Formats: sequence, C-alpha cells, structure tokens
Amino acid sequence: MSPIRRTIVGRGLPLPGKDIDTDRIMPARFLKSVTFEGLEEHLFEDDRLQFADHSFNQERYKGATILVVGQNFGCGSSREHAPEGLRRWGIRGIVGESFGDIFLGNCTALGIPCLTVDVEDADWLMEAVVEDPEREIVLDVENQEVLFGERAMPAVIPTGHHKQLLTGTWNATFVLLEAGEEIERVAKSLPYLSGH
Repeated sequence: MSPIRRTIVGRGLPLPGKDIDTDRIMPARFLKSVTFEGLEEHLFEDDRLQFADHSFNQERYKGATILVVGQNFGCGSSREHAPEGLRRWGIRGIVGESFGDIFLGNCTALGIPCLTVDVEDADWLMEAVVEDPEREIVLDVENQEVLFGERAMPAVIPTGHHKQLLTGTWNATFVLLEAGEEIERVAKSLPYLSGH
C-alpha cells in the first residue's frame, strides 16, 4: 500500500496569481521526454526567465515543500508533467483558493494533497509566507485544516481524493499490485481470457 497522507509539514513557497495553467507550470516543449526525469529543471521556465524575482528563482524559498497558490491553479490542458515536475522539485502539498479538476486528480495520483481554503485565508497565508519564509506550514490532511503559526484555516479536499490520501490508495499501480491474486482469479473466470 502507498504511504498514507495524514499530515504534511514544510516551509511555504508563495506563487501569487490566478489562473496559472499547466502550460505555464510546464511549457509544452518539455513534454517530449519518454520519462519524467529532469522535469523539475523546467518548472515555470518561461516565467522564470522573464521575471528574475519569480518565486522559484528566489534563494529564500529553496527547500520549501508546500506551494501556496491563488485561484484556479493548474487549469488548462491535462498534462501529468506539471505535477510530476512539482513533485520532483520537492513539492509535497499545495494550498490555494481553487484548483483545475484534472490537475487536482493528477496531484492526488502522486500523493500530493491539494487543500482549498477561502480567499481571505489564501491571501493571508501568501503574505504571511512572504514575511516569514522560515516558518513551517502544517497541512492537516486528515482534519482538512491548514496551520501557520497561531492561525488555523479550515480547508477542503474533495471526498474521493481525501479518502485516497488517507487510505493510501492514491497510487493506482500499488493498488493493482496489492490485488494481484484477485486479478488473477477474476481473469481465470472470464471465458474470453480462459479459453472457454
């Protein structure tokens, strides 16, 4: 079984802006690789070249593992490369106003919880992390809450994703491997697979 995701603790990396789509997270020219290796080097590549002060360029956020985002993060095309690049960079959880549906599903499939908080809390957390980048954020996945210092913010994880993270069934490959004997038993019972 995959690891259960009850709590994620780490320093924050603020990424202001709304409607940051998967094309900006991982530019299309980097989707040609057969594996996902090295994708972390190309996260936000165009934005980082254009804006020297981009969050992913700043030394003060190096080693941060929790991404703090705005509204509709990860919208756009359904590329697994975007969350894979984030995971390989070291991102272990994301908190924000809202997420693109497919991006949310792709993150869950990698065991990266995406917690939605209200606008006021998202704005406050973004500013708080900028002011104190060394302080850790606690993503309480189990109780759907985000903690930063003395402030506790209610959060939401869609029910199916929440259950997968808490039961360790977020990784479909592991789930299939765990069910190997049952799969074999069912396959033998199917006439079109057993040769009648």
